[in-house]
Amino acid sequence: MKKTSIAALTAVLAVLPPAAAGAGAQRASAAEAATGTPGGLANPAGPARVRGVDLDTVTIPELQRHMERGSLTSSELTRAYLRRIEAVDPAIGAVLRVSPTALSQAAASDVRHRLGRARGPLDGIPVLLKDNVDTYDMPTTAGSLALAGTPPKKDAELVGRLRAAGAVVLGKTNLSEWANFRAEKPTSGWSAVGGQTNNPYVLDRNPCGSSAGSAAALAASLAQVAIGTETDGSIVCPAGMTGVVGHKPSLGLVSGDGVVPISAEQDTAGPMARNVVDAALTLSVLSGRDLAGGDGGAGLVDAAARPGGLRGKRIGLWRLPSLGAEVDALMTRTAARLRAAGAEVVEVTPPHQERLAELEFPALLSEFHRDVDAYLAKRGGPQGRPRDLAGLVAFNRTHPAERTCFAGQELFEQALAAPPTTDPGYRAMRAELKDLSRRSIDEAMAAHRLDALAAPANPPAWTTDCARGDNDVIPSSTPAAVAGYPSLSVPAGFVGELPVGLLLMAGDHEDGALLSLGAAVERRLGAWRAPRYLPTIRQ
Repeated sequence: MKKTSIAALTAVLAVLPPAAAGAGAQRASAAEAATGTPGGLANPAGPARVRGVDLDTVTIPELQRHMERGSLTSSELTRAYLRRIEAVDPAIGAVLRVSPTALSQAAASDVRHRLGRARGPLDGIPVLLKDNVDTYDMPTTAGSLALAGTPPKKDAELVGRLRAAGAVVLGKTNLSEWANFRAEKPTSGWSAVGGQTNNPYVLDRNPCGSSAGSAAALAASLAQVAIGTETDGSIVCPAGMTGVVGHKPSLGLVSGDGVVPISAEQDTAGPMARNVVDAALTLSVLSGRDLAGGDGGAGLVDAAARPGGLRGKRIGLWRLPSLGAEVDALMTRTAARLRAAGAEVVEVTPPHQERLAELEFPALLSEFHRDVDAYLAKRGGPQGRPRDLAGLVAFNRTHPAERTCFAGQELFEQALAAPPTTDPGYRAMRAELKDLSRRSIDEAMAAHRLDALAAPANPPAWTTDCARGDNDVIPSSTPAAVAGYPSLSVPAGFVGELPVGLLLMAGDHEDGALLSLGAAVERRLGAWRAPRYLPTIRQ
C-alpha cells in the first residue's frame, strides 16, 4: 500500500454517508445538571437521538454541518450524551467519571461556531478518554486505587491536542486494570476503581480489554469518539468485540507522553469511533501532522468515496480457524462480500508467528519495569503513593479491594525479576522481535502483492467470570502490534447477537491508506447496529 495524506483522506471521507443507516461510577455535577435540561434526549434510555439527529449513526462531518447551520449546538449534543450516560451506563459500567467542565467546554465551542471561528472538525465534539491518559482536571488511575485521588499535574500531550482542537473532553472510561498487565489470568474490563465493564450487546459477556470502557461506551452511544491505548490488541479487540471501529496507529504517530505505559516499544494511543471517518478525523488531531505519502495516495482516498472503491484491491485473509467455526464461517461470508465488491481476496498465513509468541512477553516484562518506574517517578503525587513497581506490589498486598475480582499480580512480580533493558539478552530479544514482526507483514504483503492483510479481530465475546479469567488467545493483533505498524478493526458482522471485527493491517506509517481502505470495507460490510437491549432499560 502507498502512503496517503490524512488531510486528503479526511477531506474526501467527510462527504461519505455513514456505513449503516456501573460499579465505581463517579458522576460529576455536570451530568446531574444536564438531566431534564432542554435540548437533551426525550428518552435517554431509548433510541439515541437529539434534535432529530440519530447519535448511533451520525458522523462528525454531519454534526459539524448541523452546528454550522445552528440546528444543533455542542451544548445540546454534550447534554444529550451526559443524560444518556446517566440513563444507560449503570448497566454497562463504561464511564468512570464525567468532566465537571464538559458543559462549559461545549458553551465555548458554541461561541466559536457562532463567530465562524471553529477550530476544525473536532470542535464541540464530545470525546471520552481511557483512564490511563493523564488529565490535569480529573484523576488518572489506570484502574488502580494506588493512583486514585490527586490528578496528574498536567494533561497528556494528546489531551492538549484535543483541547486545542476544541473537542469537549467529556470524561474518563473504565479499563482493564493496568491495561491487563498485572495478573496472569485477569478479567478484561475489570478494575478496582471502576468495577466490571459489560458488553452492551449481551451484558454478561466480556468487552475484551484493555480499552473496554472506551469501546463499550461507543457501542452504547455515550460519546461520539473515544481514545483507547494498545500494546497488543487493547484497541482492536475491544472494538471488534463491541462492534465499533478501532485504529491502532503506527508507533510514534501519536505521542505517548502522559500515558500510563507498558512498553515504549509497542504502546500507542489511538482513536475509537462508530465509523471510520470519525476515527480518521480524530487521528489527524492526535497526530498533529499530515502523513503525506506516495503518488498513489490520493487514488486510494478517491476509491473510498466511490461505490467501486474496493475494485482491484488485493486483501490477504489470515483465517485463524482457531477462533472457532462460527467466526471462520463469518470470514468466508466477508471474503465473498469483498470479492463481490471487486476486491481480490487471497488466503495467507503470515510467517514467524510462533517465534513472536515466544519472545514478546519476556521482552514486555523488562520494558514494563523500566517504563512504569519512569512514569510513577515523573507523576509524583501525595505522600504514600507508590513511586515504583515494587511500591505497587506492596500496595496491592495491603489493599483487599485490589483483589475482589482476581487476586494475582504475577506479571508485576515477574517484571520485578526480569532482566533490565540494558541486558544484552533482552536487547537481542527485542531486536529479533522487531525484525520478525516486520518481516511477517512485509513478506506476506510482498509475496501476494497485497494492499492489506485481514484477519478476524476477535472471537464472539466470552462470559465474564472473575474465577476463570479471560478466554483471550487472539493472535491476529500481534504482528502489527510488535512491528509498530498500523491496524484497524471494522465491524464485520455478528455471531448471534455478538459482534466480530475484521482486522486490517498494513506497512509502517501507512495509516492513511489503511483508513481509506477501511472506509471502503466499512461501506461494503455495513455491519454496525446498536445493541438491541438498550431501549428496554429504564432508570
